[in-house]
Amino acid sequence: MRVLALIPARAGSKRLPGKNKRLLGGKPLIAWSLEVARDTTEICDVLVSTDDPEIAQIAQQAGALVPWLRPPSLATDTATSVDVAAHALEWYRSSKSAELDGLLLLQPTSPFRRRETVRRGLELFARNADRAVVGVSSAHPHPQWCFRIEHGVLKPYVDASGLQARSQDLPAAYAVNGALYLIAPELLFRERTFVPEGTLPLVLDDPMEAVDIDTQFDWEVAEAVCTMRRMPFA
Repeated sequence: MRVLALIPARAGSKRLPGKNKRLLGGKPLIAWSLEVARDTTEICDVLVSTDDPEIAQIAQQAGALVPWLRPPSLATDTATSVDVAAHALEWYRSSKSAELDGLLLLQPTSPFRRRETVRRGLELFARNADRAVVGVSSAHPHPQWCFRIEHGVLKPYVDASGLQARSQDLPAAYAVNGALYLIAPELLFRERTFVPEGTLPLVLDDPMEAVDIDTQFDWEVAEAVCTMRRMPFA
């Protein structure tokens, strides 16, 4: 099985500027994902898509492919992960003249996913190559306890009856945690989503693996994790 690992890491971030090269636990944030992808047999190459020369240098020093700086049209807030992945896949196919069985998207904002978790995802995908695999974690709060606000008042998102249930009586609910997306290139091109119908869940039970850095508060949580667990996460 040949799988390309893609790490998207653009320079811009309105809520946390420069986060992908910001030091976490003594190394750039993107380095955590680069290290997890390294030395995994099924991963034929690790490609970093970035518009930042400094991130490109960090990635190249770690042994990743950085064949170009991402075009400006794919480095905006409106550019989607699918657009970025399609651009990378088209380049890889044309330059390497090699077919891929899968594309593994590893967002640098999920630094604590473990190498063993990636391997579990690859094993699940190998048995179900016609399906996508996505990392999920228990949803907190439970969707039965979530509301929207309409005309200044609370309206339950799901069913008002769920508000009366004890937490232990509610059915299990899961949320996509952003740690791992794995899909066949043909399926991605056809469906234009990383989570098409029939997607298989890879459940991450350790809440630390589900940490997704998007804000300054998230960053402080990640720093606290590093302080509490002074151990390798790969």
